[in-house]
Amino acid sequence: MVTIAPLTHEAAQLGRPATVGNKVFEAMRQAIIQLQLRPGDPLSEAEMARQLGVSRQPVREAFIKLAEVGLVEIRPQRGTSVVMISRREVENARFIREAVEVAVVRKAAAEADPRHHSILDGLIERQRQANDAGEHVEFLRLDEAFHQAIALAADCEHAWRLLESLKAQMDRVRYLSLSDATPIKTLIEQHAVIADAIRRRDPDSAEAGMQRHLSEILTSLPKLAEAHANWFSA
Repeated sequence: MVTIAPLTHEAAQLGRPATVGNKVFEAMRQAIIQLQLRPGDPLSEAEMARQLGVSRQPVREAFIKLAEVGLVEIRPQRGTSVVMISRREVENARFIREAVEVAVVRKAAAEADPRHHSILDGLIERQRQANDAGEHVEFLRLDEAFHQAIALAADCEHAWRLLESLKAQMDRVRYLSLSDATPIKTLIEQHAVIADAIRRRDPDSAEAGMQRHLSEILTSLPKLAEAHANWFSA
């Protein structure tokens, strides 16, 4: 069993109540996305509770939520394990995400105000700082914040919440790609292009920039699936 850190008061996910159950879910979700808990790893309710310093009930609830977003498989009488990364599900999730985020970014280009522009610029600058410091996990967090900020600028926060539940498989590939495929600098440059199009109120350029950005994973996926064949399924 791979060790994950005990919970702290900072472990709650942004935008969700800081309940013990949500903290456990987020801690385990991050451990799976960051491959501390790897595809195929068995998961013990008792061991997770011990490592996280909680009772078994919130761990049991977290297992159910993680199964709902496609990160673990619960098999009665056979145990729970981290699911393999499905190439097909990654590709399907990317397709849905592009359809939604293209519509969102076009709306943001029409409706964003200077306050939203400032937020996007600030997130891009912090992404550059994280990259310079070699803080890949922090970059991923800021990447999520950037896309969420676009949804907020378009008054489409609900759309982002829906995407969060769809893209769990993508998130593990994105984490893998940071060191094995797509340079972070390239991703930041793509963010800057999108932010600039929003600032210029140019929905066509914003759409093209978002499509290019979200297509990056299609280039990375075959390379990653070959390099980590024991973690992937069809």
